[in-house]
Formats: sequence, structure tokens, C-alpha cells
Amino acid sequence: MHVTPLAWGLTIAVIVGLLAFDYFAHVRKAHTPTLKESAIWSSIYVGLAILFGVVVFIVGGTSMGSEYFAGYVTEKALSVDNLFVFLIIMSSFRVPREDQQKVLLFGIVFSLFARTAFIFLGATLINSFAWVFYIFGLILLVTAGNMLRPETEESHSADNFIIRIAKRFLHTSEHYDGDKLFTIENGKRALTPMLLVMVAIGGTDLLFALDSIPAIFGLTQNVFIVFTATAFSLMGLRQLYFLLDGLLDRLIYLSFGLAAILGFIGVKLILHALHENNLPFVNHGEPVHVVEIETGTSLAVILAVLVVTVIASLTSERGKAQSAIAGARRHATNYADLDYTSSKEERERIYAKLITKEEQVKKLAPKYRQEAREEAGLVDLIRRAHADHDAFLNNR
Repeated sequence: MHVTPLAWGLTIAVIVGLLAFDYFAHVRKAHTPTLKESAIWSSIYVGLAILFGVVVFIVGGTSMGSEYFAGYVTEKALSVDNLFVFLIIMSSFRVPREDQQKVLLFGIVFSLFARTAFIFLGATLINSFAWVFYIFGLILLVTAGNMLRPETEESHSADNFIIRIAKRFLHTSEHYDGDKLFTIENGKRALTPMLLVMVAIGGTDLLFALDSIPAIFGLTQNVFIVFTATAFSLMGLRQLYFLLDGLLDRLIYLSFGLAAILGFIGVKLILHALHENNLPFVNHGEPVHVVEIETGTSLAVILAVLVVTVIASLTSERGKAQSAIAGARRHATNYADLDYTSSKEERERIYAKLITKEEQVKKLAPKYRQEAREEAGLVDLIRRAHADHDAFLNNR
């Protein structure tokens, strides 16, 4: 299906309009969205994405519609995994809860620009060099392998190279000044942590684009579908962050599910590359007759893997244990930092979450409770958080 310039223009206008509405209606004034607000707007954005997919089905046909939904579901799943990294970065930067929306919206906009650039670059390479499919396939297989390796929060910490350089050579403030990027400290203009966290989020967005764009090109080479599926998967990501906050820890098998999906798409890309082969050292430069995986099959596999992954994460005892332990550590760390916030409501919110996670740990099977006691420094960290809370209450 040929996509007219008018269709491109209208689509881009709708996406820009949604981003502008998101900023002026929800993000411009700093506040912490309620669960109800996040749920409503997450549903609206998912509904818009589905509605757009239905239009693609009607106008572009079954094949094009299937490609859009396969790409959208894959990119949405990858976005949820990205949210966990955003959570770690914002926790390590101690971003005030009410200002996290602006950081997330910046991340979404930057990610949209970065991925759009990679989309058109990827399309140009694919149109010029069929062997690029081999490269994309290998990238996804390597990424899938990396996802199977155990990760710690330190592997996604905000203390990356760019941030260390900025702190060393530029005058940076240790404290936030609302949502300002610059502030005056001791009579000098200084960078605020808000600017640094945006740099950190932007850097991770570039890395995410390197994984996600080859993945969706493995499902479709239609640039319009790649762009719209990617863009709509990013819409509503800010609301989804607040909606899933607290549930992200429970999705402990998400990385395994995504590894399976990326590995599957990587194999699909390599099979396609063999089918289109023109490399002289592979089958003498002739196409290799191999089985190609249809888009409908891809969509079914992706949905099945995600369903199994989510169910396994939410129902397994190991998942509940790891969620409780990881959550207790994160909330205790946040509260133990006395400079995190001066807001009584925010302190109470974090402390309540810590208490909830502690209760969950106490209800775990004996072997998991023992694991919690053996977690390096966890018990001391929780005790410190309780002591800090008692001191805060006594000084009110």
C-alpha cells in the first residue's frame, strides 16, 4: 500500500498534537497523577492505538494491519521493560515524585526523535543493502543473550560516563530547584540534577532504539507502519509508568520473555536475509531457499510469549519473593536519603510502600525470608529507614 504525503502529514500532526496536549493538560503544572487518572489516560492511548490499527486493517488490508499490531505489541512490551530502567534512574537521581512526569515526557519525545532517525536510516540501509538483515538479526540475538544475564540496579545506575564528566567539569547543584534545568547556587549559575537526569534518560533512549528498531524491522519493512507502531507504543508511556509503579517489580520474567521475542525475531530476520541473500560467500551469492515466518505467526508467538511471561511473573512464588525483596530495598533506600524530599506526603507514601513490602517479606516461605535476611545490607538499610522516619515524626 502506498502511503500518500497527506496521510503522513495527518499522522505526524496527530502525534505532535497528542504530545502537546499531554504537556499542556497534564505535565506543565507539576503534580503526581492519581491511579485513576493514570488508568483512564493509559486506556485512552491504548484505545487510540487500537483504533489506528483498525483503520490500517480497513484501508491497508490484513497483511498491513497484522504488521502494525505485531510491531505495536512488540514495541509496547519493550517500552514496559524500559520503564523499569527509568524507575532506577529516577530513583538514583532522587527525582521528586511531582516532577517525574516532565522527565518521562522528555524521555518519550527524545525517544521518538531518536527512533525516527534510526527508522529512516534503517530503511535506507535495507533498500540499499539486503545484507543489513543479517546485521539486524545478529544485533537482536546478541541483545536476547544479554537479557538472559542477571542484572542489578547498578548496571542501569545514573552514574554513567557522561554524568561523571558533567559533574567533574561543570558546576552542578546537588539539589533541585523545582523543574528548572539551571539554578543559582552561591552566586553562580549551576546545572540542576533535573538536567542531568534528562541527559541520562536521553542516553538510555539511544540504547533502547538500537534494540527496538531492528526488532520492528524484523516484522515489517513498511516505513509508515514501523513509524506509527513505534510512535503509538510510546504514547501513554508516562501514564503507564505511574499505573504500573509497584507492579514493575513483579514482572521478574519480563526480560526472559523479551529475550525469547527478540531471539525469535532475530532468527526471522536471518531467515529473511538468507531468502534475499546476495553475499558472494553465502551460497555463492544466490538466495537460500528457507522457510520464512509469516507476520500472523509472528504476532501469535509474540502474544503467547507475553501472556505466559506475565502469568508466570504474577503467580510464581519466586516472583513474589524477588518483588518483595527488591521493593523493600528500593523504598528503604529512597526513604533513608533525608534529602529526597521535604514533602510530608511523599515521605508517608514511600514509608507506606516500605511497610507493605516488609509485610510481604514476612509472609514469604522460610527459604525466601532467609534470602532476604542474607541480602547484603538490606536489614540495616530498613532499620535506618525506620529510624529516619521516627526522627522525622519527632521533629514535626
